[in-house]
Amino acid sequence: IGTKQWRYYDFGPKVVSPLICLPGIAGTADIYYKQIMSLSMKGYRVISVDIPQVWNHQEWIQSFEKFLDVINVHHIYLYGTSLGGFLAQLFAQHRPRRVKSLILSNAFLETRSFAAAMPWAPIVGWSPSFLLKRYVLTGIRDGPHEPFIADSVDFVVSQVETLSRDDLASRLTLTVDTATVEPLLLSDSFITIMDEVEKTKGKALSDSSIVDMVLYMGLKTNDYSAIPQQLKDQLSERYPGARRAYLKTGGDFPFLSRPDEVNLHLQLHLRQVGVEARPDLVQSIPKGGTGGSPSKENDKKKDPDDQPKDNGGNPESTSEESQLPPSSEIHSLDDQLLSDAKIYSMGHEDAIILMQSQYTVVNRILQSACELFIFSLLPIYVESSYVTSNNVWKFRQLM
Repeated sequence: IGTKQWRYYDFGPKVVSPLICLPGIAGTADIYYKQIMSLSMKGYRVISVDIPQVWNHQEWIQSFEKFLDVINVHHIYLYGTSLGGFLAQLFAQHRPRRVKSLILSNAFLETRSFAAAMPWAPIVGWSPSFLLKRYVLTGIRDGPHEPFIADSVDFVVSQVETLSRDDLASRLTLTVDTATVEPLLLSDSFITIMDEVEKTKGKALSDSSIVDMVLYMGLKTNDYSAIPQQLKDQLSERYPGARRAYLKTGGDFPFLSRPDEVNLHLQLHLRQVGVEARPDLVQSIPKGGTGGSPSKENDKKKDPDDQPKDNGGNPESTSEESQLPPSSEIHSLDDQLLSDAKIYSMGHEDAIILMQSQYTVVNRILQSACELFIFSLLPIYVESSYVTSNNVWKFRQLM
């Protein structure tokens, strides 16, 4: 579109106003694949995009607006994490008529802190690729994680490797380019914040209290995040009336590590802001397929309006959970969905943890063997090779 190249996935009925997902510095359009697969099969439209190579915030606003015009989307619901959350707020500030709601995770209001923490910010555009990747990866916490979080970190790290030098440079430039989100025209009731669970008088909330808040407000994580707590507090103070979302764990990437809970509350948010799903337009999953296809392939599919509208015409892959009742039953539905999500997670957790722990043990053994060779055996090998070659040279001189 113009000079900007956009890579994106577009799933779900085209007649539904889309939820557009914006990744952070380390993310690509692929990181929201679990949201795409789940919500699109429930009748929601989900678009996940790569942040293109733009070099200032005004260019981002103009480029994103042109992108929306080209795909013929006028009213959007934005889900942004980290840098994506900041860019979502900027777009909502400058194009308030197009943004109907915001879902923010690990987001921030201003970039001065990041610019101050990066002394070499003025030359980020000329920095080599390995230095940019190293800087981005240092922002992802490395250490012992529970298996689901470890898998999410590994997946995001693999996505960083696919980004070009210009991709990384442009995203870091957007992060350190001084800017502040001004007050939005959007009501706080149309904003959901996903962040750390708050403390009550120095004590953590009980499990029952967290569950109550989940049912009422939304989704949040209380474990490690790369965004400083001060910036999160600023975000909460800016939107005091925003809905809060709570998760006990999730890491930097809860949309990958805890997709069931995240998808549940994304669906809850969309319902509360008036987005009606169209499960009757969901197409069946082809045998051996993945349940969807990129936007270009979706355009070639049969018109979803030709699908039967009654329950008998729904594909077999559409479960009872996908056939959502009217919005008047939202509270009872939320209770049932939350229970189902917890049962589903607990039912698979033991087996997955066992497999992941075995995988982790094997990886650590191989890593230890490599380190032993590099730091212990390799110097000995080099020294012995030098002595051998030196003796051979002396023997040849004597001959």
